Amino acid sequence: MQSTRLDDRDIAILATLCREGRIAKTDLAARVNLSPTPCWERMKRLEKAGLIRGYRAEIDLAGLGPHVQVFVTVELESHRAESFQIFERTIDRIDEVVGCWAIGGGYDYLMQVVTQDVASFQTLMDGLLESRAGVRRYFSYIVTKPVKELPPALALLAD
Repeated sequence: MQSTRLDDRDIAILATLCREGRIAKTDLAARVNLSPTPCWERMKRLEKAGLIRGYRAEIDLAGLGPHVQVFVTVELESHRAESFQIFERTIDRIDEVVGCWAIGGGYDYLMQVVTQDVASFQTLMDGLLESRAGVRRYFSYIVTKPVKELPPALALLAD
């Protein structure tokens, strides 16, 4: 994606939307010290540039019922380009994997898994090991409590 030139108001719009995706457009405009029409035009420009990829609700998973969240480091058997592609295609089809990042260092991937319980997590991982995804080994880290979950401080990332 091509870099888009952003000013302080663009950053303020993005930061506010990260925290409050359902904010009324007039409230957003007031927060960033713009009138509604210019604010709306900026939002549309940021969407068109691909900086705003979507709007989501933050769901309280505990309110839905029991669940377990697990972070998993994964090491592949082979480090050929084809092996990475096979693994990534396999992971893309598993709904319980809600995040997956290729990482540098001792492991190849970091995955975030959300499922009903530890038994269903283990079933998922057993299936992954038995598949042709190429997993050599993995280490799992069960989340015992959330400590901090915030969107990034966008003002620190902008040019």
